[in-house]
Amino acid sequence: MEGARENVAAAGLKDRVEVHHRDAGDQSVEGEYDLVTAFECVHDMSDPVGVLRAMRRLAGEDGTVLVVDERVGDAFTETGNDVEPLMYGWSVLHCLPVGRVESPSAATGTVVRSDTLRGYAEEAGFSEFEVLPVEDFFFRFYRLTP
Repeated sequence: MEGARENVAAAGLKDRVEVHHRDAGDQSVEGEYDLVTAFECVHDMSDPVGVLRAMRRLAGEDGTVLVVDERVGDAFTETGNDVEPLMYGWSVLHCLPVGRVESPSAATGTVVRSDTLRGYAEEAGFSEFEVLPVEDFFFRFYRLTP
């Protein structure tokens, strides 16, 4: 956290950029932010729609929510993509159990496909859902807007 603030200061942006580290699912978090982010975590959440709903509220009508999550195939196939076998292993051994700690649970797991995240975003009240053209072996980048 302190490192991020130091970077903002070093870039000469201290007068217009504030850095906060908060749990977006905490309903007591107030404010309106230009950018609300979730890095590699939505698939682990018992209630991803509830958290995305809170993130939408924090982004207001003019902000953006950026979600970065696993880059798995958009459909189940026999061989999957290059990273999918690894993702299934993580899902079974860690992500699904973590996501099922609370009940009820979406039980998403590591293999979260774009259509699944799109459905969560629509249920949370987002009207725009875009897969950004960022090339990365492990991650897919999504922009959600009101």
